[in-house]
Amino acid sequence: MTTTGPRLEEITPANLDAALGILVRPDQEHAVAPVVKSLAEAYVHPGVAWPRLIVDGDRPVGFLMACLDIDWFADGSVLRSGLWRLNVAAGEQGRGYGRFAVESVAEELRRRGTKEFYVTWHPGPDGPEDFYLRLGFRPNGETSGGQTVGVLDLA
Repeated sequence: MTTTGPRLEEITPANLDAALGILVRPDQEHAVAPVVKSLAEAYVHPGVAWPRLIVDGDRPVGFLMACLDIDWFADGSVLRSGLWRLNVAAGEQGRGYGRFAVESVAEELRRRGTKEFYVTWHPGPDGPEDFYLRLGFRPNGETSGGQTVGVLDLA
């Protein structure tokens, strides 16, 4: 029986090439790191990075990586969880996969008892700010690496 609709899969040797093949539109490349960088970061942040391939039927359509209790300021003072990366394949955008990804991470964070869901986004007219605002994220007044920090209350 084939599962229909989007689902998340752990990254494995069997789907690694599919994950690496997820490419955003060229005009979005400046706003999100490629999957290969995310997987390298996942390798050096075991237990913190939560990478997943987004699959619809048998078709890879995107990639996400959550962060679970990451040392936000790199000084041990604040641990946060949220969406570290979201790459929806260029030809698959506008079909609800981004929303599915965010909702899937929110579900995982709630399961772990997390009360706040963090995300960062590239500011400006070509960035994903409207997408995150529509999903309920609100800027918290911080920036991280030049990106806007948004938070969603999960309580």
